[in-house]
Amino acid sequence: MSRRGESPNAGAPPALQIVLDAIDRLGRLDGWLGAACLLALTCLMLGEVLVRSLSDFIPWVPADIPVAWEYSSYLMAASFTFGAAMTLRAGGHIRVTLVLARVSPAVRRWLEAVLAVLGVGFTGFLAYAMIQFTIGSFMAGRVSISSESPLWVPQALVTFGVCLLVLQFVARFFQAAFGLPLEDLDMRAASVSE
Repeated sequence: MSRRGESPNAGAPPALQIVLDAIDRLGRLDGWLGAACLLALTCLMLGEVLVRSLSDFIPWVPADIPVAWEYSSYLMAASFTFGAAMTLRAGGHIRVTLVLARVSPAVRRWLEAVLAVLGVGFTGFLAYAMIQFTIGSFMAGRVSISSESPLWVPQALVTFGVCLLVLQFVARFFQAAFGLPLEDLDMRAASVSE
């Protein structure tokens, strides 16, 4: 366990610590981007409600924001994927610890390393598919039906979030292999209200 402010990766070889700390910083960026997407989504939905309410009393106010539902779906998808890497590092993902709680620390580390490799495999496949999907949309010049926004932009945001999750699983493998803390408690919310 690291002291507050000290890198949780301090026990790693120096070159690996630099890489793991960089992935942790990207994970924090990932979380902040997810929070920004949620804030933008909230503002967009509040704006939609406000415009709809005002349109009942002021005739020249439109009844809705034409792109609100489309952009809110993009923001929701981006917030889910942007928050994933930081949530993994903070230990916030839902896990079934029935087996892990009943084995020795050495076996637990081995299982965590195997599970991290599986995570890299699954999320790596998803990242590869999303990269291909985004490149395909870009090359074909696909746009949305309602607003004619280029579809590769929101797809690239989701792809970036998935790629950061892959990196976090890679870091988790090395953290398990070197006996480093798997969760960074400094990334956790201090209370439920956060």
